Amino acid sequence: MKTGWPTTESGALRFSTVMAALIGGLALTVAVLSGSQAILLDGLFNAIYAVVGVFTLRVGRLVVAPDDDTYPFGYGYFESMVNACKGLLMLGVSALALFNSITALLTGGNTIAAGISIGYACLATAACTLAVLVLRRVSRHVSSPLLEADIDNWRVNALISAAVLLAFCLIPLVQALGWHAVVPYVDSWLVIAVVLLCLGVPVRVAKNAILELLNRSPRPDVVDPVRAAITAALAALPTDAIYIRMVRPGRMLYVTVHVVLVKGHPLSIEEADRWRATLDASVRRISTPVLVETLFTGDRRWAAPSAGLGEAES
Repeated sequence: MKTGWPTTESGALRFSTVMAALIGGLALTVAVLSGSQAILLDGLFNAIYAVVGVFTLRVGRLVVAPDDDTYPFGYGYFESMVNACKGLLMLGVSALALFNSITALLTGGNTIAAGISIGYACLATAACTLAVLVLRRVSRHVSSPLLEADIDNWRVNALISAAVLLAFCLIPLVQALGWHAVVPYVDSWLVIAVVLLCLGVPVRVAKNAILELLNRSPRPDVVDPVRAAITAALAALPTDAIYIRMVRPGRMLYVTVHVVLVKGHPLSIEEADRWRATLDASVRRISTPVLVETLFTGDRRWAAPSAGLGEAES
């Protein structure tokens, strides 16, 4: 039964991009009318995500395409690149907002129009929460780092909007109590608090994506089960050593297995292919999508870690 909500990765990413554009445009408009830097920060976050979202949609289609002559190792690294850009852009906007807020505090604060700000904060909180719920619903059926990064973004957006709403609701209360000198500083302190509380999310997104681009091995919870499966699958084969290397750009796991056979052990092409099929099936039961490359040799030299230099040079 069709519900009108996205059910695929591309649909979810398109929904996320449209939502970011709508909220970003509304926030930037309200920021001009209200004079609120907190709403301006929210608008910039969403505007950036809307722009990056256009590229995310394209990358989402590329990463499921097979490798070709132009990109012989596929498009998985594009996924990490997009997430790195998202994280770094969020960090840049956060740093700019922090600088502007501190400057405002030192120059007498910032007076805002509380009424329109409260109205925006209510709408933004509801919209961001809806986006989190919709994307999480899709993520239960789709394994996508692009989607997970968007869920993190909307979770941060929802927290920012909720904090903005709470602070703006306090302004009429503070005014009623006669603490008028405090009002100009509420907006700036709010921005500082939100940036510091949410800073961990863009740092984590950017850090993980950059490490993937640098070909760092995946987390132990990804690596250990794959290693165990490969070792168990090769238990019946007389080996001298097994070297397993893994990288995971985006959703694709690349596994290279160098099997050093005991000297004199015969292995035909047909037998080698059967072992390759066994290893591929063993790893796919744990992780997918995955590309398993298995190489057999009788000389450890062709399997051991190397700096790429020949024996004479090393």
